[in-house]
Amino acid sequence: MPIITLPDGSTKKFDEAVSVMQVAESIGAGLAKATIAGRVNGKLVDACDLIAEDATLEIVTMRDEEGVHIMRHSCAHLLGHALKQLYPDVKMAIGPVIDNGFYYDIDLEHKITPDDLKKIEKRMLSLAKTKYPVIKKMLSRDEANAIFSERGESYKLELIRDLPDETEFGFYFHEEYVDMCVGPHLPNMGFVKALKLTHIAGAYWRGNSDNKMLQRLYGVAFESKPALKEYLLMMEEAEKRDHRKLGKTLDLFHLEEVSPGMAFWHPKGTTLYRVVEEYMRGQLVANDYEEIRTPLIMDRSLWEKSGHWDKFKDNMFTTETDNRDYAVKPMNCPGHIQVYNRHLHSYRDLPIRIAEFGTVHRNEPSGTLHGLMRVRSFTQDDAHIFCTEAQIKEEVQACIDLVFETYADFGFDNIAIKFSTRPEQRVGSDDVWDLAEKALEETLKEAELDYKLQPGEGAFYGPKIEFQLKDCIGRVWQCGTIQLDFSMTQAERLNAVYVGQDNEKHHPVMIHRAILGSLERFVGILIEHYEGKFPAWLAPTQCVIASISDVHGEYVTKMTKKLKKHGFRVESDLRNEKVGFKIREHTMQRVPYILVVGDQEMENGTVNVRARGGNNLGSYTYSELVDLLNNDISKLGRVTDED
Repeated sequence: MPIITLPDGSTKKFDEAVSVMQVAESIGAGLAKATIAGRVNGKLVDACDLIAEDATLEIVTMRDEEGVHIMRHSCAHLLGHALKQLYPDVKMAIGPVIDNGFYYDIDLEHKITPDDLKKIEKRMLSLAKTKYPVIKKMLSRDEANAIFSERGESYKLELIRDLPDETEFGFYFHEEYVDMCVGPHLPNMGFVKALKLTHIAGAYWRGNSDNKMLQRLYGVAFESKPALKEYLLMMEEAEKRDHRKLGKTLDLFHLEEVSPGMAFWHPKGTTLYRVVEEYMRGQLVANDYEEIRTPLIMDRSLWEKSGHWDKFKDNMFTTETDNRDYAVKPMNCPGHIQVYNRHLHSYRDLPIRIAEFGTVHRNEPSGTLHGLMRVRSFTQDDAHIFCTEAQIKEEVQACIDLVFETYADFGFDNIAIKFSTRPEQRVGSDDVWDLAEKALEETLKEAELDYKLQPGEGAFYGPKIEFQLKDCIGRVWQCGTIQLDFSMTQAERLNAVYVGQDNEKHHPVMIHRAILGSLERFVGILIEHYEGKFPAWLAPTQCVIASISDVHGEYVTKMTKKLKKHGFRVESDLRNEKVGFKIREHTMQRVPYILVVGDQEMENGTVNVRARGGNNLGSYTYSELVDLLNNDISKLGRVTDED
């Protein structure tokens, strides 16, 4: 006789086990019609799943983020359903949900074309319109193997083989199509209203280049047609801002197969990169961090002690020499503890804040690599704070303040916060996790910050706060993190200590924090956010001085040298080209200011200033020009009332 407690505190009592859908039906027909799934005692379950004991229940509908997520995952199954009808010989691999949509990796001799995508999408929508029910069944290992053997689904059979401890598997029946998944999924496909297949890519099975290359079909899905239309318009704008295209157009960087997932930075791109890095270095000084550098390669034993080997070994680059195994670092934290451990610290020394622009390497699957956004080599603005338990809240709050200040300086003022708690695979006792989660959550609450809880999404060593910034076209990027770690400094790990007031040795708490995250990725975000039209402080070239004719060359050269001495990034254009051509070319290169010099300017000791937007600002003396540039640069990326 389960008693179900609803979010408003009311309860419902049932004589026997009851499904989520039955509870919804007991509340009202309207809610039942809208029900997609349920959250029972905090865990997402299918609408058909039974509740046999007393429990809390939240009904999930399309108004909830989880509901849209479930709908998108079900669209992957819908894609499989349509593919099997159109291409009976297709073999299905994996079809997960991703941001805003889904994909499915398939093995098919026929190469899918853009025209094929339209045909598949049409079949998906026609199937969804029938509102057919999705039937869930839990099957034994033998039953699961029998179904996929009969259908020739070799990839699914391999997935089952790789789960030797599982005794039963979730199967979802979409009419004649069947798929395996942990769920939950839609109770019927009538919830699918707006989807679009977007593109095709190649992907090695399981991300391993030794395996067969599969075709990956991508799609997006939204709760309504207007929402889908808005997203597609945003994607059109994003296409124009693609950092890979702008990186080539503006001569910032390039990528090539001789070093996949690793950027080659050109002079202008390196300038932009260094401006970002030097800004963060200034923040380190202002906030009492000490900068260090640690080796790229360290002995395997260190990574085993820290816990990274068990968690990340498949994504670590390794090497061997002198009969010793080494790993190229995927994280900076173990190296930072090595620096901390070189001295015996007193409680009076804490907090100790050490930072590094640490280059790390991670062997990401080739199919996931994407420009600067997903790479194998990147540099983090990484820092670790060693402190006492009493200092946690103050230090975390200082990190939060630094995040908001930094993002505002780069032009981002729409920031979302997520709080991620303990994952299933973790190190440390539950008592330690209770303490760490409580400390972070209390800090967020005392700061009166809105945040979304992400159960189970924490790092393996501690809970974390994630910061997501929204760019000018509405895309969300996860960048900064603050992670609380009670485990890595323990004796059984890397044994960091300090001497307390009691003259005994204690293990400090370690706060992991990154503000920008990956500098490569953050630069990619900046390129797309500004469409290459960087504010003056970030622009690789802040102004170009263009001569009208050869007689103005000496004046232009002297002016260029003077501005460079003042610290401005300036170039001269003395080419034998018409000035209109020069202006157009530098405008296309997104230079903030184009300074034109002709007879009148040379005679008066001035320059004619044109702003990037096309405005002719008129003649400026040298001192007036310096004031103009300094004033613009001082604003950084912050939007002012004058803008």
